[in-house]
Amino acid sequence: MTAYPTLKMLINGEWIAAGEAGTMVVVNPATEAELGQCPKASPAQLDAALKAAGDAFEGWSRTAGAERHRILRRAADLMRERADMIARVVTAEMGKPRAQAVGEITSAADTLDFLGEEAKRRGGRLIPTRGNQLIAQMVTHEPIGPAVLLTPWNFPVNLPAKKIGGALAAGCTAIFKPAENTPASAQLLVECFVDAGLPAGVLNLIYGDPGPVSEHLIVSPVTRKVSFTGSTAIGKQLGALAASHMKRFTPELGGHAPVIVSKHADIDRAVAMCAATKFRNAGQVCVSPTRFLVAREVYDRFVAEFAERTAKLKVGDAGADESVDMGPLAHARRVAAMEAVVADAGGNRGEVVTGGSAIAGKGFFFQPTVIANPAPDSRFMTEEPFGPIAGIVPFDTIEDAVGIANSLRYGLAAYAFSGDLDEAHYLGRSLRAGMVGINQLIVSSPETPFGGVGDSGFGSEGGEEGYLAFTDTKLVMLAKAGG
Repeated sequence: MTAYPTLKMLINGEWIAAGEAGTMVVVNPATEAELGQCPKASPAQLDAALKAAGDAFEGWSRTAGAERHRILRRAADLMRERADMIARVVTAEMGKPRAQAVGEITSAADTLDFLGEEAKRRGGRLIPTRGNQLIAQMVTHEPIGPAVLLTPWNFPVNLPAKKIGGALAAGCTAIFKPAENTPASAQLLVECFVDAGLPAGVLNLIYGDPGPVSEHLIVSPVTRKVSFTGSTAIGKQLGALAASHMKRFTPELGGHAPVIVSKHADIDRAVAMCAATKFRNAGQVCVSPTRFLVAREVYDRFVAEFAERTAKLKVGDAGADESVDMGPLAHARRVAAMEAVVADAGGNRGEVVTGGSAIAGKGFFFQPTVIANPAPDSRFMTEEPFGPIAGIVPFDTIEDAVGIANSLRYGLAAYAFSGDLDEAHYLGRSLRAGMVGINQLIVSSPETPFGGVGDSGFGSEGGEEGYLAFTDTKLVMLAKAGG
């Protein structure tokens, strides 16, 4: 593996290895070996990062869009050049296979390209006037101000890139706080922006305990925008804090994505796609297909073939063996959570068809698991598992399937497979989610918005929405000076 870097924070263009609040250990989830020591920012260091972002805002917000695009484009190119090296660090920190990590990094680079282009083309609009006294009505999108960006560990490059790209393209400065178990992945990403020529203070990187750090940054009068990706419970707490200080807030929270498989679907294709995608990143994906609702006519076949494919997945240390299909969970707490979900599905509350247990030995490994017909009130059917567990439920009518799919307060992603065009359109209209995939399981690209509804959050990242999320809308009405 690539040597693990010395961890440093970036404050006002200066790399700082010493955390005045101490350090925290970073652990490889596949081996439980220590990777390094991460500095923790003190309140004074957080204030220094806030001041840097505040001081840099005026200059960066007035920087021409073409120049902001040039820097973002250069950072994206550097990410592509360094993709293999960064990917090895991602694998060491959170366990995903290296090919998946490389794909994450190149996708993040494509997102930066798109958002950088937005900086060049987002000029606002003119609205026709109603009378002779008004000369013009102009709408512009002004950078909102310094932003706090809070990201999780499951996509330690792609998720930050969306937030950083949107903020910087719009003319905002930022304080970026990544997850405490993937700091080096974040650091290598930030290095690409620094090496691309980003001015000091425009992007600041700090580490520390999530609760105290987030609160300190959000309540600061410097902060004007908060963007958070993480659990629904934490998102609600941070949203309440941001609202109490009148700060704009964009949360991308949990999901429990349903997949409706109609009797009209291409079953071979649906099984192959679903089994492959469900266990990507060990199921630790907010848009992971999880609740499989299958027409009773094809239910037994789907369960058998899905379980057969699942049982063949190779689980192990992806840093040591590139033939591994699925790596570890992020930490021991995730293993305990999976055990609780499986235990709740025991007896007559569901059948564990394959998997269902932690894997003995070093590392936080859990078997890819399939539960047939979990009870409607089971933990699996009501709580986001966020791990390598799939549940398969039969349905009788397509309306029943939609009812089950929409029964939770989550609404991030939803999917459906059907060869009937009318049914496909019905499913696209009826599924309550911010993103719906029909006959495919991809709901994210650089050009498209990414976000949910209900307990999955509100607002979007990616696409033009990811740029506009960091702006205020301003109307300028220009009238004649004289009568």
